[in-house]
Amino acid sequence: MKTIGIGIIGAGYMGKLHSVAMQAVGAVFNTELRPICEMLCATTEDGAARKAAEFGFRRSTADWQTLVADPAVEAIVIASPQSTHREIALAAMAAGKPVLCEKPMGASLAESIEMTEAAEAAGVVNMVGFNYVRTPATQFARQLIQQGVIGDMTWFRGEHTEDFCADPDAPGNWRTRGRANGTMGDLASHMINAAMALAGPIHSLCADMETVYPTRPSANGGREPVTNDDHAQCLCRFESGVMGHLYFSRVATGRKMGYAYDISGSKGAIRFDQEDQNALWLYKMDGPESERGFRKILTNTEHPDYVNFCLGPGHGTGYQDQLIIEARDFLAAIQAGQAQWPTFRDGMEVNRVIDAVWASCDKASWVEV
Repeated sequence: MKTIGIGIIGAGYMGKLHSVAMQAVGAVFNTELRPICEMLCATTEDGAARKAAEFGFRRSTADWQTLVADPAVEAIVIASPQSTHREIALAAMAAGKPVLCEKPMGASLAESIEMTEAAEAAGVVNMVGFNYVRTPATQFARQLIQQGVIGDMTWFRGEHTEDFCADPDAPGNWRTRGRANGTMGDLASHMINAAMALAGPIHSLCADMETVYPTRPSANGGREPVTNDDHAQCLCRFESGVMGHLYFSRVATGRKMGYAYDISGSKGAIRFDQEDQNALWLYKMDGPESERGFRKILTNTEHPDYVNFCLGPGHGTGYQDQLIIEARDFLAAIQAGQAQWPTFRDGMEVNRVIDAVWASCDKASWVEV
């Protein structure tokens, strides 16, 4: 059993989740490589020190370059805004340190291409933080598809819908400013990653996008413009020929974690909704018609990674557990010296689809990815 010093850049929502995951992963999965929470970076020295004490880090800094250069920091998690990803990742990889970067990877396709090329040239382990696809239920759905349980796939529908901007009178904030912080830059990448994991690469698409509420209340009592998208949708064709539809929204009233998909096949179908993440719905086209219907399968110890968290069927895993599974995968990749899915190249391909959505909206036509 060996230890590895972990540095995390970003002490907000995702920074805390990654910190808890690194503290817990050794006990949950009995990993051969045991993380030591060595250094945490936040925007101020006082804030970094306070969060480091809360999250269980040995040291803290307000300078990410100090963290990257520190010899005791042997692997790095980037949990800061996407506008910072490129510079940090390039410096970390130049130092030969493995990197787990939160999605979306970089602020643009061009940045993600540069990051991918640098990672592959340096030969360092790299991973992108698409955590939702790691639930036991979605891992099981991938297995069912690969095993041919639902036959040949004929249709895919996916959505990532939430309602944190559904109130038109909610004040403007960082989320409503700048293209990279809109729905396509925030929520869309998760479902695009899921669609590609479940149905394969996307060949072409035709998209539409909208800013539903063009202005919002500002801090000075007036109104400020919303400079990014509230929701978007696209028809798509996968390289396999399968037809699909994707929808992304932050104004989907009533939806809290609408990471959901429906998949039809020649022998059956699958349904999943992250708001009920410990259940998968499976339909099999067998037996008499009078007895056919979707069957609710509660995740249990027979499903991927479930048994490491609990032994009782239906007891369930949660959002934090997805990050713990992700931390396990990152450590396993470091131990093996080989990047594991989803790599920077996988994150880059997601960004390529996002770029195609923007291009389709600009041209008002179908485009190839």
